[in-house]
Amino acid sequence: MAGRAMLVALVVIATSCMVRDAHGHDYRAALAMSLLYFEGQRSGRLPPAQRVQWRADSALADGADHRVDLTGGYYDSGDNVKFGLPMAFTVAALAWSVVEYGGRLDAAGELGHALDAVRWGADYLARAHASAGGGGGGGEALYVQVGDGDSDHSCWQRPEDMDTPRTAYMVTASSPGSDVAAETAAALAAAAVALTPADANFSSTLLVHAKQLFEFAKNHRGLYHNSVPSAAKFYASSGDEDELLWAAAWLYIATGGEEEYSAYITGATNVGGVRSMFSWDDKFVGAQALVTKLVLHGKLPADGSHAEMKTSLEQFICNLVQHSGGNAGGGGGARLSPGGMLWWDSWNNMQYVTLASLVLAVHADHLTAGRSASLQCGGGGGSLSPAQLTAYARSQVDYILGANPETMSYMVGYGSRYPAEVHHRAASLPSIKSSPAKVTCKGGFDYLNKGSPDPNVIAGAIVGWPDADDWYDDSRQNFRQAEPSTITVAPIVGVLARLLPS
Repeated sequence: MAGRAMLVALVVIATSCMVRDAHGHDYRAALAMSLLYFEGQRSGRLPPAQRVQWRADSALADGADHRVDLTGGYYDSGDNVKFGLPMAFTVAALAWSVVEYGGRLDAAGELGHALDAVRWGADYLARAHASAGGGGGGGEALYVQVGDGDSDHSCWQRPEDMDTPRTAYMVTASSPGSDVAAETAAALAAAAVALTPADANFSSTLLVHAKQLFEFAKNHRGLYHNSVPSAAKFYASSGDEDELLWAAAWLYIATGGEEEYSAYITGATNVGGVRSMFSWDDKFVGAQALVTKLVLHGKLPADGSHAEMKTSLEQFICNLVQHSGGNAGGGGGARLSPGGMLWWDSWNNMQYVTLASLVLAVHADHLTAGRSASLQCGGGGGSLSPAQLTAYARSQVDYILGANPETMSYMVGYGSRYPAEVHHRAASLPSIKSSPAKVTCKGGFDYLNKGSPDPNVIAGAIVGWPDADDWYDDSRQNFRQAEPSTITVAPIVGVLARLLPS
């Protein structure tokens, strides 16, 4: 198959400058694949430089029902819906990876691909911020979903074939969605920071949208899934205070410290406390990590809400690293599997693993840059050095890449053994380029149930999870374990870059 031939070629290229750790892991090859994955998730008209050749243009009429251009962006997982909340978080996590580790990405020859991945998502999110009437009429609006989850999930089709409804859903002043609006503001502000060295004009445009969306979110509070019930079953939000704080922190960084955003952080009455996890729905840990960096670097005072956020982040990390060690009780909301994987939940557990790993890696570097020798853990917990934090993040990455009881890489395409039946429509169906005959809505289920390896390798995808006892069932029908997601791969881009030698 063309997809497999291309994968082999990419692996050969990546391993020509192989960098392996003591366990034999090639972080450079894994990094290259993690960025390739986002090209496999693209919606819209694909660019000339598209490397994933088994994909083709798709969803070219998105937004037509509102007379706006909503083409582009990313499909979130193994389906064909564009969900705005996880897409915005994906862009924010990708941009954070670039902001922290752009130099290492550049040294690995992957900075251009990382910026392309950020730009592809940010461009869509900026265009999704439009007027409610389309073309300049009505009030301010943000389009937060294209497609319907129920109808999409009732079909098994390639994105290039889909004929399910592509309804566009939006939030407005009268139908608010302050959570998704603030998350989109955070994503665009983070993308502006990441992209400024390469394209200052585009970054300026993104920052304008980010500022406007932050105001929109502050002034029109309400959870988006109440305004867009179609999203409730798939990505219901638990609140908006975390997104607003996360957005304010990114806007503070993107604007070079404008008072409005520092005032918002200082005046926040809820800064999260000690969280149990960091996820697409709970960004308090991310906001705490950003503010802690600013405190450590002397850009924000070490008092009030700033001190509270720093203390909460430190306790989250101490709980995670010190009290998950080998027992079922676990701290930081997680326990440790027998094979050493942090375990939170039976729904896409790997997102929590990769996000926690990114926080550990960046905080280790923030401590070093801020000339702090170690993290002091309260309650007689002793201290954790930056090297220990990085080593713990490395242990989680190594588990994903194959240092686990199944000796399986949970990153598709990496290593000699990885999931062959991924719960992913495009990967599981023949490429439209090799089999141009349309795959119908119901006809595609023959491929879902076929029980054979995917004809296309969705390289760089990370499946949902092995279970809490390290067991993985490689079956396409096992959607809980076998479905990958953009929110899982975005943070590991930064961690993999960090693990490369400087």
